[in-house]
Amino acid sequence: MSKKRVLITGGAGYIGSVLTDHLLKNNFEVTCLDNLIYRQTSLFPFANNSDFNFVFGDVRNRKLLESMVNNFEAIIPLAAIVGMSACDLKPHDAETINRDAIILINELRNNNQKLIFPNTNSGYGTKTGDFFCTEDTPLEPITLYGKVKCEAEKYLLENEKDAVTLRLATVFGTSPRMRTDLLVNDFVLKAMRDGYIIIYEGDFKRNYIHIKDVARVFEHCIENYDSMKNKPYNVGLDDANLSKIELAEKIKEYIPKFKVICEEIGEDPDKRNYIVSNKRLLGTGFKTIFSLDDGIRELIKGYNILLRNNPHQNT
Repeated sequence: MSKKRVLITGGAGYIGSVLTDHLLKNNFEVTCLDNLIYRQTSLFPFANNSDFNFVFGDVRNRKLLESMVNNFEAIIPLAAIVGMSACDLKPHDAETINRDAIILINELRNNNQKLIFPNTNSGYGTKTGDFFCTEDTPLEPITLYGKVKCEAEKYLLENEKDAVTLRLATVFGTSPRMRTDLLVNDFVLKAMRDGYIIIYEGDFKRNYIHIKDVARVFEHCIENYDSMKNKPYNVGLDDANLSKIELAEKIKEYIPKFKVICEEIGEDPDKRNYIVSNKRLLGTGFKTIFSLDDGIRELIKGYNILLRNNPHQNT
């Protein structure tokens, strides 16, 4: 039986490098397209795998995409300027990579190719913590990052070609291309490196998801594409709709000396504050297997390595 061929744009990134590993271990052929803007070497361990290929390039390069897009059964466009701050710093790149490149890929592929697009559940915007967000909840993004991602999703779901879109909760866990700015990863780092954290807007709730479950859900979408297509799906842990204070207290269970200080000294421009329902995804047969506790234990082990190499680790 031939292996399914998958193209991942941004494959050297935080999620991409974990997803590549997951798919290779599950009998897929994987090609990663990445411009290595952060000089990352996260894909280097796969160089000896005959089912892995790497293409250096920019996802906005139409000629390059024309030469390769139709060679794959499934396309997962992860290449993006990620997060509010990065998008505000590079608004042109945010628009052309996070939205326009998705439109380009969709134009070039045929409808027999599966497209699975990762959006963010930050698109729900400024809902209150008591508000229960389902996929039918109107999207009200307030950041450039949220807006361009939601515009790309809207285009795909309204287009004549089939697609699946995923509204990812805040991802946590270790990766060869590590990100310490994500909330769980950041809080655990501060607990280990600084021993304390100052929290403002501590009652604001967010939903969370382990990076390995994110990789698993992409595979799930490939395998169940026909029954899932043309719908958005929230992707998160139902038992991890937590406020910042609740998250810090959970970490404190593993690092008892962690001091949590609540002071209203700032304001988060990305005012996410809502409870998210993942019922639709669960209805497709997908179940998460990695808990918030698993992620905290994993991060503690990982930071024990990183902090010994760089005590000031913050990137």
